[in-house]
Amino acid sequence: AVKVLTTLRNHWKKTTFGVCLLSWGGNWLYGRHCDNLLRRAACQEAQAFGNQLIPSSMPLKKATVFLNPAACKGKARNLFEKNAAPILHLSGLDVTVVKTDYEGQAKKLLELMENTDLIIIAGGDGTVQEVLKELADANVNLLSSCVQAVFSKIPIGFIPLGKTCTLSHTLYPESTNQVQHITNATLAILKGETVPLDVLQIKGEKEQPVFAVTGLRWGSYRDAGVKVSKYWYLGPLKTKAAHFFSTFKEWPQKHQAALMYLGPTERPPEEPEEKPSRPPLYVRLYRRLRLYWSSPPKEIPQEVTPEDWEELKLSTIELSIATRNRQLDLTRTEDFMDICIEADTVSKGQFVNRGSQKMCDPHMCPEGSQCIQASRCILQLPEGTEGSFGIDNEEYEAMPVEVKLLPRKLRFFCDPRMREQMLHAAVQ
Repeated sequence: AVKVLTTLRNHWKKTTFGVCLLSWGGNWLYGRHCDNLLRRAACQEAQAFGNQLIPSSMPLKKATVFLNPAACKGKARNLFEKNAAPILHLSGLDVTVVKTDYEGQAKKLLELMENTDLIIIAGGDGTVQEVLKELADANVNLLSSCVQAVFSKIPIGFIPLGKTCTLSHTLYPESTNQVQHITNATLAILKGETVPLDVLQIKGEKEQPVFAVTGLRWGSYRDAGVKVSKYWYLGPLKTKAAHFFSTFKEWPQKHQAALMYLGPTERPPEEPEEKPSRPPLYVRLYRRLRLYWSSPPKEIPQEVTPEDWEELKLSTIELSIATRNRQLDLTRTEDFMDICIEADTVSKGQFVNRGSQKMCDPHMCPEGSQCIQASRCILQLPEGTEGSFGIDNEEYEAMPVEVKLLPRKLRFFCDPRMREQMLHAAVQ
């Protein structure tokens, strides 16, 4: 023992390196063991759904999974197959996996939609946007009916596999363990609780519409946030560095535009999920004959009230147009999106500090900003405006756009605990 201690002391550098290596290896193995326990527990819970008896005349539920293998730097496929796929198969679902790794899939996706009971999007924010866009592009002439018939009726599940998964903050509890987060999301699909989410339809002058479930950002914070990854070598200081170096440009940074908008709209009552049964044939014939022989009613001319557009000239450091999906209120009586116009009188120090906050909550509206609630808006940019929009964390060229709110157009599966929190918060 004395010789061993003497040897370790004489070779203290090697000893220190070995201890660190063994500690790291032990911690890695323990983490792998914990992940396997989480997977096993989730599969056992899914097996309970698969063991449920169903009538022989009832077909299996069909699920169409749209998987983006390129998400999470190419790791999405492996994450899906190890953590989510076993749960879906054990639950008794008839699963079809479609990889969204090439363009021109719209026709194929629409054909699949006719024979599916639920949609599952496995990826990040970009995958959600891509699936919405491709399904809408499948029949441009019937765009609105396509959105209503497909998205309003078929529930959608979201398995967070991407680098940015904004929707997961609304649908699932926070978790620092990636395996637990994925398995919780997959189990939530099996439990069947859903919440309605709003969608923004963003349309340029000539471009096809883009659909967003989070929102649009245009301004200096977004531009600086895109460059954070370039300063990876600065570690935890990379965010502040990206915003600090962006202040070396022309200061203050002002983005000027004209904004026209309409106010909130009243929310209609929920439509019943089950349609009333069809009356017998003789009742329908009697109603038709009575309608035919009765005198035609006098048409009362209805006055068409002009839309009350508000117009605003703005100069801002950043503009954001966001849905209310992050602060979901299932009992509110009005439908609207939040427009935040931030003041352009920001010091460089405030810009750097606020930029770090916006990396965590991109659509936060700081104190002193102008906040507008609108159901529809038109953003006009001066000719020659450069830069980019961030639409659900995807980059698009800045151009004049019309943004229209499509309230409660998507029904997403969510964790029952999150739905309970939403209802509890609404009561309070």
